[in-house]
Amino acid sequence: MWPGDGQGKNFLAANEQEDQLFQEARNAPEGDLRAFESLVESNQRRIVADCRHITRDESVAEDLAQEVFVKAFFGMKRFEGRSSFRHWLQVIKVNHCLNHMKKNKGKTVSMDDDHLPTSEETKAYSTFDRTEERTGEQQIINRILKAMPDNLRVPLVLRDMDELSYEEVAENLKITLSAAKMRIKRAREFFRDQYEAQSSRADREASI
Repeated sequence: MWPGDGQGKNFLAANEQEDQLFQEARNAPEGDLRAFESLVESNQRRIVADCRHITRDESVAEDLAQEVFVKAFFGMKRFEGRSSFRHWLQVIKVNHCLNHMKKNKGKTVSMDDDHLPTSEETKAYSTFDRTEERTGEQQIINRILKAMPDNLRVPLVLRDMDELSYEEVAENLKITLSAAKMRIKRAREFFRDQYEAQSSRADREASI
């Protein structure tokens, strides 16, 4: 889904290595945090970015990510091993971020408010920032995600970044399966249109 964000040939091997580290962390003597700290180090950047994408709040992304790892640490003994460590960590992160958004509901768009961004909102977020030279692919992706309302952005992130199933997305957001599929479809269409438009604009600006 994400342009240029390939899975890589060693993805499964990395998952297996993380699962092994997780087992070491679970079985480590009290006070021995080396294995868990390795897990934090390998996942921290991704979890911070995902918290930022889900909540659209850069000011709390690092704090939320830290809280996710704390929850994971204290929940290790209860983990039943039905999924990979990465998937389990993603579920913790999703639930934590959604709970944060519920507590700050007045600052966000309701998940039940099913609408697309207005033309004015889209135009505002699509404006190319010359001073910061934000022409990179990741910057474009970040701007597009920031332009989406919660009810489109969050399902898209959960499905295409966190790789949750449609059923899991619907369950986490407390919406029907058909609503989850429709919102993800609309979000992908919005993302694709905006990415093509902003990439073309960035190329034109770079050639001036």
